[in-house]
Amino acid sequence: MADPILSLRDACLTLMGNAGPVEILRGISLDVTRGETLGLVGPSGSGKSSLLMLMGGLERATGGSVTALGQDLTRLGEDALARFRLGNMGVVFQSFHLIPTMTALENVATPLELAGHADAFDRAADELRRVGLAHRVDHYPTQMSGGEQQRVALARAAAPRPAILLADEPTGNLDGANGQAIMDLLFGLRDRHGATLILVTHAPELAARCDRVIRLADGRVEGEELRRAAE
Repeated sequence: MADPILSLRDACLTLMGNAGPVEILRGISLDVTRGETLGLVGPSGSGKSSLLMLMGGLERATGGSVTALGQDLTRLGEDALARFRLGNMGVVFQSFHLIPTMTALENVATPLELAGHADAFDRAADELRRVGLAHRVDHYPTQMSGGEQQRVALARAAAPRPAILLADEPTGNLDGANGQAIMDLLFGLRDRHGATLILVTHAPELAARCDRVIRLADGRVEGEELRRAAE
């Protein structure tokens, strides 16, 4: 078996609450292969989003290790983590997290500019065209629907051509038609750029399209289902 693109070994996450420490994740061990699509499912509070945040270095494991592309994320400082994500990961959130004072084009171009791409705006315009928003490049988030804002967020995550694409409930705030469109776009991005896709979802139809599904409960891996072999 080829080296995994992402690997967790006994990864734990404990956060301080009002009543003391709270165990969010309890000894998670799993490997994700290059090009795989992995779905994380489970009831609310099971640790799905927290696990995704560990994978992306947006939360730091309080125990165990998280390795992405051969880099131990638990040993990196905040600046190094930010640089690593910028060059290797794209993240899509349920709440879009667009910059309200920037147009769609500027939102997508910003990470490209930060990464030093001289053609940032050309690449951003091309990515917006690919998600069907060529006519919205000069619009601000408040001038767009929820589905359109999520398309901008997808374009922003995909434009740097990340090796790993993380999506946290990407269809959670959308109606059925927009949710289906975003699902199709997500898997299209995976196919077009060859990214490894890891997503958190409550939607059975989205989980069904994944190569493998991990079910979490109470901060632990409760089960695993192989849907299809990753290419």
